Amino acid sequence: MSQSQRFPQSNANQLLAALPAEEYERLLPHLEPVSFSLGEVVYESGGHINHVYFPTNSIISLLYIMENGATAEIGVAGYEGVVGIALFMGGATMPNRAVVQSAGSALKMKAKALQDEFVRGGAFQLLLLRYTQALMTQISQTAVCNRLHSVDQQLCRWLLLSHDRLRSDTLVMTHDLIANMLGVRREGVTMAAQRLQEQKLISYVRGAITILDRQGLEAAVCECYQVVKSEYDRLLG
Repeated sequence: MSQSQRFPQSNANQLLAALPAEEYERLLPHLEPVSFSLGEVVYESGGHINHVYFPTNSIISLLYIMENGATAEIGVAGYEGVVGIALFMGGATMPNRAVVQSAGSALKMKAKALQDEFVRGGAFQLLLLRYTQALMTQISQTAVCNRLHSVDQQLCRWLLLSHDRLRSDTLVMTHDLIANMLGVRREGVTMAAQRLQEQKLISYVRGAITILDRQGLEAAVCECYQVVKSEYDRLLG
C-alpha cells in the first residue's frame, strides 16, 4: 500500500496539499493521524513541543492565559494551517495554550522531522513562513477587534473564521466556551447569539450553532474579518 493510500487525509490539510510531489512524499512517512475531542488541550502554555499538528477537519484555538486563570483567544487554526509554529520559529515551548475548538482529526509530525525538513528550505519552508505571517495578522487583528468592537461583531468574526475552517455549517460549541474564547462574560455571548438568531443569521440548539445566512453575517461583521481573510488569501491562495 502506498503512503498516499495510508494517509489520504493528508490532502485535507491545505499546507500539505500545496507541496510539490517530491516534498510531499518525503513528509508522508513522518505523518501520523490523530483524533481530537472538543475541549482537549493540545499544548499547555510553557509546555515543551514534541510534535506539530496539521488539522484536517478539526479546529484548534490558541488561548492566552492570565495569572488569574482568565482566557482569551488570540488565534485559530484549521485545515488551512499548522499548530506549533514556535518549533520552527526558534522556540521549543508554547507561549500559549492550544485547545480543540471543534472536534476532529489532524496529522502530527515529530519535532525533529519537521525541523529537518524546514532547514532544507524549499516549498515547505516557504509555506510555513507564509502561514506564520498570516497567523500573525490574525492575532494582531483579534487584539484590535477585542478592544474596539462590540460583542456582536466579535461573535460574527469568530463564527466566520470558524466557518472558513470547517467543512460544515454547524459548529458544536457552548456559550461558556465561546465566552472563554472571546474573553467576555457568558451573558454577553448569550445576548449576542440571541440577536443573531432573531435576525435569522444563525440557529442555536443544544450546544450546536448552525450558520443560516453567511452573507448576513458578513454584512454584520466588523472590518477585522475581511482583513484576516484577505491576508490568508494573499499569502496562501
